[in-house]
Amino acid sequence: MHTCRAVISIALSSAFSSAVAQRPTVTSQVTVTARDGKSKKVIFSSPRLFEAPNWSRDGKWLVLNSEGKLWRLTVAGGEPDLIPTGPVKGVNNDHGISPDGKQLAISAGQIFVLPFAGGTPQQVTEKTPSYFHGWSPDGRSLVYCARRDNNFDLYSIPVDGGAEKRLTTHPGYDDGPEYSPDGKWIYFNSDRAGSWDIWRIPAEGAGVDDAGAQRITSDELEDWFPHPSPDGRWLVFISFAKGTKGHPANQDVALRMMRLPGAKPAPGRIKEVVRLFGGQGTINVSSWSPDSKRFAYVSYSLVP
Repeated sequence: MHTCRAVISIALSSAFSSAVAQRPTVTSQVTVTARDGKSKKVIFSSPRLFEAPNWSRDGKWLVLNSEGKLWRLTVAGGEPDLIPTGPVKGVNNDHGISPDGKQLAISAGQIFVLPFAGGTPQQVTEKTPSYFHGWSPDGRSLVYCARRDNNFDLYSIPVDGGAEKRLTTHPGYDDGPEYSPDGKWIYFNSDRAGSWDIWRIPAEGAGVDDAGAQRITSDELEDWFPHPSPDGRWLVFISFAKGTKGHPANQDVALRMMRLPGAKPAPGRIKEVVRLFGGQGTINVSSWSPDSKRFAYVSYSLVP
């Protein structure tokens, strides 16, 4: 691994502050819902912007980001505790917990890894921007989206650092990659077919001309950030209205779910689980409970 550099953190912190200043003030509601959406509970509400809950492997904690920092909140509620990230500032909503629950991956221009309790992050990637999205099930690799040569594609890299491996090459915009629990597939969202849909590729990469890429959703909505459940049965993702560009904040969105496809993808029934005011920050990263019975998300309300 490469020791993080304070100069990078300072520059990213300034950029982060500018981005936050441009976003309208909101109240954040962290909610835990049953998988079917029939039982929902707001466990934390704050006048500050909180984003992207991760559920800890022991089922006790949610990890979120706010104001460029990382926070830990008990699933029972209460007040969040700060997770120290050393000189790395401007932590964004692309973070996640290792399969063994002992480490965190965070994004702040580069990708870093640190102990779950906090500490000095170790830099993994060399190039920027790089946005973490998933750990491999064996805990040895990270998968992420990154802009290289003015195009966003998917990449993987060993947790200890090293050469990144390009996984997709299509000129479309690929984002939100996450491994299936069996490690065979990487699910992601892409506009490569003209609208934002969920796709998947083999974990080793899409192959020549992305021949291994398979389309999973293809309806009227714009689908982002697919998250397979730990038991390998379900796929939850966020959907924006038709024609929405990117994944903006403060939108009417839906969290939708379908059966995780088998060896050959086939059209599956998609169920709307929750409709809410959110978007950016709601469910950018996986927030499934370890038993796959619940997941967490953040909704927002504008402050007049």
